[in-house]
Amino acid sequence: MKAKLRTMAEALHRRVLPLFAHSRWSASLYYGLFSRTFTREHYGVLQGRREYWRSLNRDQKSYALLRRNTHRLEKGLIMRPRRTSFAEAYIEETVTMFLRAEQSAVIAQSELQWAHDVLAEYFSVVADTPVIAQARELWQQRSDANRLTGDAVPYRRADAPETDIQPEQLEQLFRRRRSVRWYMPEQVPEELIRRALNMAALAPSACNRQPYEFYFISEPERAARVAGFAGGTVGFAQQIPALIVVVGDLSAYPLERDRHCIYIDGALAAMQFMLAAETLGLATCPINWPDIEPREQAMQRELQLAPYQRPIMLMAVGYADPEGGVAYSAKKDDRVLMRQ
Repeated sequence: MKAKLRTMAEALHRRVLPLFAHSRWSASLYYGLFSRTFTREHYGVLQGRREYWRSLNRDQKSYALLRRNTHRLEKGLIMRPRRTSFAEAYIEETVTMFLRAEQSAVIAQSELQWAHDVLAEYFSVVADTPVIAQARELWQQRSDANRLTGDAVPYRRADAPETDIQPEQLEQLFRRRRSVRWYMPEQVPEELIRRALNMAALAPSACNRQPYEFYFISEPERAARVAGFAGGTVGFAQQIPALIVVVGDLSAYPLERDRHCIYIDGALAAMQFMLAAETLGLATCPINWPDIEPREQAMQRELQLAPYQRPIMLMAVGYADPEGGVAYSAKKDDRVLMRQ
């Protein structure tokens, strides 16, 4: 009976799809009447927007607004030619946010140092306007006038770290990094995960907000159970030694337009993490996370996630079983992927 009802519902959806796919308005009506697929996203985005504004007045390890505006200042500082005066629209807001962050007992010192150094550099080169002069006066109220080191400021490309990695070596790493589903029954050292994560954190991120966290599950029994939430892991989840859940944070944004950044930035960091893990002797397997409400609920309960936190993907991690099979998975090449 359930199968028949499901078949009837699918047939009805196929019949009405052409009608509701005609326009944006009718598409919204369709999802209001026939599907609750996007209700969690709607709720999460609104919850995230509310949390964004609330968090600005609380002690935080990281402030999305401060990170975003500091990065905007950096882009103004490296502009060619650099304008005499810039950032009037947000400089007072940035200084105010910095002064608030200074009062936090838990703020990441690297973030505070970066914001301080960039602001100091900005005020050392910018010409005053009435708005900038007012922000400068506010800036001079900071609690630690000796914080400046000058290290966390924009630099020339010529001063970037040198590397002797050749394209052939990088391609070899890419070819070695494959989705591994069979692991040795060995514990995954937390220090290796932390080292790989610190390398992953160097991945690019929109306005450097890095709106994600990596939840590390080191107990094999729990890792297997959580991996099962995703589906597609039948047959190998039971021998995963450790698992990472990449979780996006929608409270990093005040507007809906940026809601997809958690997936873009989280995926960039996840790919960098997998490559870093490979160099440390660890194998990984990315696991797709489906947008299915019961699975979302299970993950939310398991990790105690807030409504504005969304799972992005999972990653199995461990020491590869040398006898375990690896899918060949032929990849598309430039002839398929490139358009001119």
